[in-house]
Amino acid sequence: MSTTAENIQRQISENPILIYMKGSPQLPQCGFSAQTVQALMSCGERFAFVNILDNPDIRAELPKIANWPTFPQLWVEGELVGGCDIVVEMHQNGELEKLVKAAAERAGAAEGGDNA
Repeated sequence: MSTTAENIQRQISENPILIYMKGSPQLPQCGFSAQTVQALMSCGERFAFVNILDNPDIRAELPKIANWPTFPQLWVEGELVGGCDIVVEMHQNGELEKLVKAAAERAGAAEGGDNA
């Protein structure tokens, strides 16, 4: 049986764009998660999510691993981008879309997409 920390590391490494949030993209359970996922969705790329309300072990462990105390948390290509304030600011200045599209493009190329 793998540990929670191992599960988190696997999720982060297997998903080029991943958000740990309260609720789901279709039904966020807090305002910060709603704002963050809305900014992410506006980039037009697919992303994975983990509902921390359904995963109390991840909710407890991830802040220690990430050294980031709050949720949501956006991870792109294995790196913590940040939480709501950072993601919304990046969305407003155009950085988020560039970051997300580049990650999605690299992930597509790695999977043998058109750019391979």
